Amino acid sequence: MSSKQNVLPVAGILSGALVWGLIWYPYRVLQETGVSGPLATLITYSLAMLCGAFMLPRVWRELPRAGWWAVALVLSAGWSNLGYVLAILHGEVMRVLLLFYLAPLWTILFSYWLLGERLNRYGYLVMVLSFSGAAIMLWEPQRGLPLPQNISEWIGLSAGMSFALSNVVSRRAAYLSVEAKSYSVLLGTALLTAPLLWWQGGMPAQLSAMDAQSWLILGLLGIALCAISFAVQYGVTHLLSNRAMLLFMFELVVAAISSYFLANEAMQLRDWLGALLIVSASLLSGKLYAVSKT
Repeated sequence: MSSKQNVLPVAGILSGALVWGLIWYPYRVLQETGVSGPLATLITYSLAMLCGAFMLPRVWRELPRAGWWAVALVLSAGWSNLGYVLAILHGEVMRVLLLFYLAPLWTILFSYWLLGERLNRYGYLVMVLSFSGAAIMLWEPQRGLPLPQNISEWIGLSAGMSFALSNVVSRRAAYLSVEAKSYSVLLGTALLTAPLLWWQGGMPAQLSAMDAQSWLILGLLGIALCAISFAVQYGVTHLLSNRAMLLFMFELVVAAISSYFLANEAMQLRDWLGALLIVSASLLSGKLYAVSKT
């Protein structure tokens, strides 16, 4: 790959990591003004779909032919994004993100079940590092088993599982274009958010109370999400998986800095130790793609 061709995918991944490392903050600002997480998510992803309307002809042509794999991609990618937003609104940003980045562990399992890929020595090492990192972070002697401590952490964990599933399904549906995959992420998030918002109720009151600043933030988020969705899908399509995973780690750096200065969140020593193991597992996860198939 030439130098120019290599710059664009790298820029796509890094821009995505930058946005997702910071996006928790505007969602929290919106929540403080009375705009709930589900409503903000539905509006921003609906606006992102509107911005990405140019992709629709290709999306409608490709997704129906993908069958159940398209459904799996839409739903898994949708919960990955919705769960991420819900978790970071109420949980500690770094703990939620680190639980989310247990994704390489789930990728091993989903790849075995859906793609028939066998574990190599790196796969077993990723599993050990991931489990060890999570156990160190979550261990509370008085609570027994090292499990997530609140609903936000459980949601973050499940969003990471969904993220892993969406990546595996995306690899399985390799014949889908970048446009189709990008729009699937936006569509799935909006589809899953709508029933949650209806169940919670109160949408008319929230809409009527929203001011111009809230709409401006929502509009900017919608544009950013559309652009980033396409940029990230372009990046992962044109880069080796191990290099893409390394670049994604930039999100943790951005989140650590932003959560410290914007939310006064500081990680404890055991959180740093757990983070080190989980990040190490993520960096090794690129080696998983050299495995053989049954």
